[in-house]
Amino acid sequence: MIVSLLVFVTIAVLALPAALILIPFTLLSGNVRPLYFTGCWIARTAIRIAGIRIQIQGQEKIPAGRACIFMANHVSNLDAPALIPNLPGRTSVFLKRPLMKLPILGYAFKLGEFIPVDRGGDVENAQLAVADALRVLSNGLHITTFVEGMRSLDARLLPFKKGPFYLAKNSGAPCIPVSIYGTEQILPWGSKRIHPGTAHIVFHPPIEPAEYATRDDLSEAVHAAIASALPEWMRNQKLEASS
Repeated sequence: MIVSLLVFVTIAVLALPAALILIPFTLLSGNVRPLYFTGCWIARTAIRIAGIRIQIQGQEKIPAGRACIFMANHVSNLDAPALIPNLPGRTSVFLKRPLMKLPILGYAFKLGEFIPVDRGGDVENAQLAVADALRVLSNGLHITTFVEGMRSLDARLLPFKKGPFYLAKNSGAPCIPVSIYGTEQILPWGSKRIHPGTAHIVFHPPIEPAEYATRDDLSEAVHAAIASALPEWMRNQKLEASS
């Protein structure tokens, strides 16, 4: 628990003054980049202090100059802070709506154009989220989504949600499958204890939505790519997407 406490204190000590300075700066200037990249630096610093190594493969496969949709599996609360600082440029993120209500952090998410989503499967809310994402992509930002829609309790790959593939087919933006593993041992589901270790992030070649006849075909291709780099025990061949 000492490591976890040290990480929490580090984030608090760095994030509070950064927020007090950079949130007003963003509101006055309209430039969110200093706030965004300072947040990424804080995440990297906390990860290093925790004794966590990030091993990355395939970054050279990310196409330059295009807004992409990064589609990753989700096994730990560590996934987002491990992945996002290692993406090129700036990304918006699909995230649970309650996170937008967190003090200070939720407001920073809003300024960063993060997109709230509901888990209830409400069609109207899902359509609004996709519309927001299309706007963000058109402005040149990436989108990052954990396509299972929730953390996997046992780290095995779950069926994918349909929303990201509606977005991909409607926007034509390249999908970048991302395989994440190792984080399920560093910060296990339901635990607050952080263990030193190595988080593995594997970027796969872009998948062009236009090359697939249906959203389901596209989903299967992304599923196969993500599964291909996971340890065998984490793979799951059940491909049916949930609503």
